[in-house]
Amino acid sequence: MFYFSTVAALSRTLSQRLSLTLRRSARWAALSLLGACALAQAASSVKLGGNAYITTTAPNGSETVSNSGLSGWTSSSAVISSYVRVAQPGSLTLALRATPASGTISYVRVSVAGSSFTVKLQPNGGAAFPVGTVNIGSAGYLRIDLQGISKNSSQYPAVQGFDLSGSASTGLVYANDASNFYWSRRGPSVHMGYTAPAQTEYFYNELTIPSGADPIGSYFMANGFGEGNFGIQVKSSTERWVLFSVWDPSSGRTTLTRKGPGVVDASFGGEGTGGQSYLVYPWVAGRTYAFINRVRPDGQGNTEYTAWFYPPETGQWRLIASFKRPNTTTWLTGPYSFAENFIDTQGYLGRKMLIGRQWAVNNQGVWTELRDGRFTTDATGNARQRLDYAGGIDAASGKFYLRMGGFFNDTVSAGQNFSRPTATSQPQVQLNLLP
Repeated sequence: MFYFSTVAALSRTLSQRLSLTLRRSARWAALSLLGACALAQAASSVKLGGNAYITTTAPNGSETVSNSGLSGWTSSSAVISSYVRVAQPGSLTLALRATPASGTISYVRVSVAGSSFTVKLQPNGGAAFPVGTVNIGSAGYLRIDLQGISKNSSQYPAVQGFDLSGSASTGLVYANDASNFYWSRRGPSVHMGYTAPAQTEYFYNELTIPSGADPIGSYFMANGFGEGNFGIQVKSSTERWVLFSVWDPSSGRTTLTRKGPGVVDASFGGEGTGGQSYLVYPWVAGRTYAFINRVRPDGQGNTEYTAWFYPPETGQWRLIASFKRPNTTTWLTGPYSFAENFIDTQGYLGRKMLIGRQWAVNNQGVWTELRDGRFTTDATGNARQRLDYAGGIDAASGKFYLRMGGFFNDTVSAGQNFSRPTATSQPQVQLNLLP
C-alpha cells in the first residue's frame, strides 16, 4: 500500500509540474507573440514623399516623387534613393509599400548597406512586400536604392515608401511631417549671424564656394540684413546669378532707383514681396568674391539700400542696384549669411560655403572687424526632419563655414557661437569711389 501511495503521489506531483510547465510555456509563447506584434506595430513607415529623390534619371523618363510617393515609373534605368539616419548598429528589416495595378507583375531591386534584394510586385490586397534583412554596422545616414528590373505593363507600380523594423530601427531620423515634405526635401538651410556696431552704414563680406559644393539650386547668401539679402545663386547648368533683394515694408512699395550695366530688375513674391535685381554672371567655385551693402536713411522717412559685387577676375567693383524703401528709417542691422537649396528635387546634393572677412563701417567711416558668429538652422533642422547641417570655423582656412544637404553625418548642434581668428588686414576699398 505504501508503494502504491508513493507512486500515486509522485504521479500527482509530476502531473502538477507538467501542467505548470505547459502553462508557463503557453504564457511565454503568448508573450513572444505579443512582442512580435509589438515589434511589427513599431515598424517605422518611411514615406518616399519626404525622403526620396530620383538620383539617376533616365532619358525620356517620367518618374516623379511627390508628397504621395513615386509615380510615373517607366524606366529600368532610373534610380530612386531614399535616406534615413539610423541611431545605432543592428539588424534592419525592410518591406516595400507599393500598389501594383490589377493583372500586373513586376520585379524590382532594392539595394541597401551593400546588399541587394529582388522583390516581386503583384496585387496582394494592400499588404507590404517583404524585402529582406541587413546588418547595419554603425550609426549614420543610410541610402536605400530602388530600381526596376522587368515589368509586364507600361509602368512599374506606384510606391509609397518603406517599412523598417528591427533593432537598428529604434531612433530613426527621417522626414515624417507630411505637411512639410517639400521643405524636408529641399534640406535644412543654415545661417551665420553677426553683430554689427550701432549706425553701421556699410557691410563688407567675402565668399568662397569649394569646388564641387555648388550644385544647381544653391543660394549662397553673403550679406543678409534686416530688410533683404545679397548673394550668388546657381540657377541651372548654364546660368548663375548675383542676386540682391529688398523686401517691401508693411506700408508702401520698395522701388529701384538705379542699377548697374546688365542688371535685371523685377519685383518678387512668394516668401514676402519686394524689389529684386540680378546680374547673370558666371561666378566660379574656388574663387573668392567680395560683397558690399550700404544702408542709409535719407532723412525724409525713407532708407536707401545699395549693393556692389567684386569679381576678382575683372578686378573692378560692379554696382548691382539701389532701392528706396519707404516708411523706413534705419542703418544696417542684423547682418548674417546663409546657405540653402531652393529646388526640392536637388535636396540630396551637398552644399558648402566659406565666409571670409566680415567688416562693418559706421556712418563716421570707422571700420570694425566682425569676428563672432552664431550658427543656426531652420525649422527643418530644428524639427529633426533632417540632420545634415553644420557650421562653425573651417579648420583649414580659419574662416566661418556653412554646410547643408548631402545627408552627411557630421552634424553640428545649432545655437552655438563661434569666433574666428583676426584678419591680417582691413579690405582696401575706397567706399567713396564705388560706382
